Amino acid sequence: MALHNLFGTKGEQAAFELLLKNGYIIRERNWRSDHHEVDIIAEKGNLLIFVEVKTRREPVYDINEVITRKKISNLIAAANAYIAIHSLHHDIQFDVILLTGENENDFTIEYIEDAFRAPLRSY
Repeated sequence: MALHNLFGTKGEQAAFELLLKNGYIIRERNWRSDHHEVDIIAEKGNLLIFVEVKTRREPVYDINEVITRKKISNLIAAANAYIAIHSLHHDIQFDVILLTGENENDFTIEYIEDAFRAPLRSY
């Protein structure tokens, strides 16, 4: 496995552990629907949380650098598929966990709850 992939995997593991430590139930990790993926799908109370995990060596000063409009669109599509497949009726939330640091043993973790909302569609 390439070093950058291993670094990202360590970041996802740290995010997973953070969520568990804070009382979240983890429903899925690296869940896929077609070409869309959600890093972590968690649950807390009646809230279904779709979590995008980003791991970087350098500090990120603007979250839009790592969470693009296309990424948001893909996450929303995956969330819609997950909800439809499982016939769920939870409130949903999209969170981002950003990990930065030179090595996986010393991450700085920023947990951005409710990082964005799915746009409403009008029909």
